[in-house]
Amino acid sequence: MGGFRRADWVALGRCQLVGLAGFLVVGAGLLAGGALTLLPLGIGFRVLPAAAGLLRRVSDRYRARAARWTGRPLSPPDPLPRGTSARRGSAAILGDDGFWHDLRWAWLEPWTGGVLAAVPLALVEYGAFGALVQPFVWRRLGDGNWYAFVPVTSTAGMLTALLLGLVLITTGLRLAPVMATLHARLTHRLLSAPRTTELTRRVARLADTRATALDVHAAELTRIERDLHDGAQARLVALGLTLDEATRLLGTDPEAARTLLLDVRATSARALQDLRDLVHGIHPPILTDRGLADAVRSLALDSHLDVEVTVDLPPARLPAPVESAAYFAVSELLTNAAKHAAATRVDITLTHNATHLRVSVTDDGHGGADPSSGTGLPGIRRRLDTFDGTLALHSPPGGPTTATLEIPCASSSPKTSSSSATA
Repeated sequence: MGGFRRADWVALGRCQLVGLAGFLVVGAGLLAGGALTLLPLGIGFRVLPAAAGLLRRVSDRYRARAARWTGRPLSPPDPLPRGTSARRGSAAILGDDGFWHDLRWAWLEPWTGGVLAAVPLALVEYGAFGALVQPFVWRRLGDGNWYAFVPVTSTAGMLTALLLGLVLITTGLRLAPVMATLHARLTHRLLSAPRTTELTRRVARLADTRATALDVHAAELTRIERDLHDGAQARLVALGLTLDEATRLLGTDPEAARTLLLDVRATSARALQDLRDLVHGIHPPILTDRGLADAVRSLALDSHLDVEVTVDLPPARLPAPVESAAYFAVSELLTNAAKHAAATRVDITLTHNATHLRVSVTDDGHGGADPSSGTGLPGIRRRLDTFDGTLALHSPPGGPTTATLEIPCASSSPKTSSSSATA
């Protein structure tokens, strides 16, 4: 038995858990179904809210378990509606898609999940009887003793039963991970929120992201206007006044006029640098010319931290708005690592599959980052929401901190970029 993989035994334990939990599912399903049948008598209106609540708690437990076993989040239905009275509460539940969704699952689970979980359990338990019990009791059971298709009436029959039992145990253990995975996937499919709920949530999310995009756009315009007013515009106004003064002094005090003209040259240089910084903050030229990979490498070279950039992007360029969002997100994360996490090293990984751009930024700082504090991380989330992207942050106290960005996108026109670099 020690030669079997630990994962097989874990999967077998999951099958046992599913089998035992199935009794609770059956009970909750029967209670809800019984409440429905009692509605014409009036009693069902009092029983249905409690029965639906129990069914929801059981289904929520299965959802959490399926998400944990598959590693995929499972979208729950909306909370059960409530009414001011038992009759109104029952009427609201009867009109709720989530309740009928749970009830359908409760009636199907014993015939689907129960069977899937029972197969490896039955093989292992019956195999254990042949391998661990038959060798010790076959003499006492007499001539009518059979194990499966093997008559166990002699030493040879006992050894055959022992071998067959070991084969059944091995088959059951090897089959357990497959059945546990199938059950988790089936549960994922049956217990995900109804399509109508998903569509409603999708519409609400699109409305929220549209409003967020408009707010971000308005804030960006305000920032550009403020930077122009406080930077280049102020310098250009000062430059004009200085030129007027130099022109006035040109005939009477050429040396003073020359000094003012030198100030004009310095002021114009600073105004030009302000304009370049402003353009860089809107959309860096290197991002347009060289693409996301080289733009991130440029950020790594400009950072005082030890930054390693690993790139696995397709030859085709990604959409410009997606590249811009990823670039500014990486820039913000690098700033956070240097300013708040006291990090010395950062690893950046850029990858892309057929549908998503994935960016991972890991620093060796002290960790404990709060995703809701400040403006940096919430700002990144607002920027990603426009593309239906996500930001996952793992930052335990003591570090390291890993921020993972995923943005749905497909590649477009062909250009460069696939390699690894260290700055």
